[in-house]
Amino acid sequence: MSITFLTRSPRLLSAAMRLDRAPALAWIALQTAALWPTWRWMAARMADGSDDPLGGLALAALAGLLVAVRGQLRSAPRLPWLAAALVGTLAATALHGQVTPLLGSLLAIVAWAGGLLAFLPDERRGAMQVRDGVLHAAPRFPIAALPVLGLAVLALPFIASLQFYAGYPLRVLTAEVSRWLLLPWFHVLREGSSLNVDGLLVIVDAPCSGVQMAWAGYFTACAVALWAGRGDRAFALRLPLVGAAVLAGNVLRNTALVALEATGRGTPALHEGIGLAVLAAVCGVVAWTMAHRTPLLEQPCGSGLGRDRAAARRVGAYRGQGRSHS
Repeated sequence: MSITFLTRSPRLLSAAMRLDRAPALAWIALQTAALWPTWRWMAARMADGSDDPLGGLALAALAGLLVAVRGQLRSAPRLPWLAAALVGTLAATALHGQVTPLLGSLLAIVAWAGGLLAFLPDERRGAMQVRDGVLHAAPRFPIAALPVLGLAVLALPFIASLQFYAGYPLRVLTAEVSRWLLLPWFHVLREGSSLNVDGLLVIVDAPCSGVQMAWAGYFTACAVALWAGRGDRAFALRLPLVGAAVLAGNVLRNTALVALEATGRGTPALHEGIGLAVLAAVCGVVAWTMAHRTPLLEQPCGSGLGRDRAAARRVGAYRGQGRSHS
């Protein structure tokens, strides 16, 4: 009945056809505009100093992904992601002003990421390669959903809130592990999030909680996973390693800085230098973890020996047919 109605209304039919032919970027732009209150709140929170403007890097990474695959976007979106994006956008709009801004923005940014995933292709085509004078086909890199969702969440200005709720427990944990590492050389007592080292009180303050290092580590993980074409399962299995690298790096940084303070050799320049060096090392380890292929992590569930045997049987059958025809 709907098709009959459209055929009887040429103008409506023409409008429906134009709507169906609208490019994917137009739909993404429409959803982005619909979530304008969220973008305005995020920009204001970053601009007034309430939070670190690190989320801009995550948004830039997602924008770079869109630019890289702009010629490969789906003309027919994936309906589950499109439905999730529509429901999430409507819910975020309806709840605007009814829930805390951070919670409402979380719902909005996840819905926006769902809109991206509805139109993103399954794979990103790389550049064609020349090896030994021979032109090879362009490699293909899968685009997984989890890294896209991760970058969207990391775009939120939540570091100050995370510091408020989780900063102190993380500082206590860091101080306690540092105390054990310093015991062979110093007499160390922990008092809350502070360390008494040979009678000198050293405070493990907010920057030493590792919240910003954790943000940098997980941002690196998501960005490198998209660049290297890691699937959702391989990405998720590597996340505990990312957390371990961040925790170890933060503890080692704090231990080195406390030892320098206790020996009277700590300077602001040395403090900043050690912090940047450890941050670069942690991000490097995370990047290697995501980029390095490990068969155990790459192999899908349910595959393995049975699938390999089935492939061997197919190859054997093919060879047998070749011998019977010769």
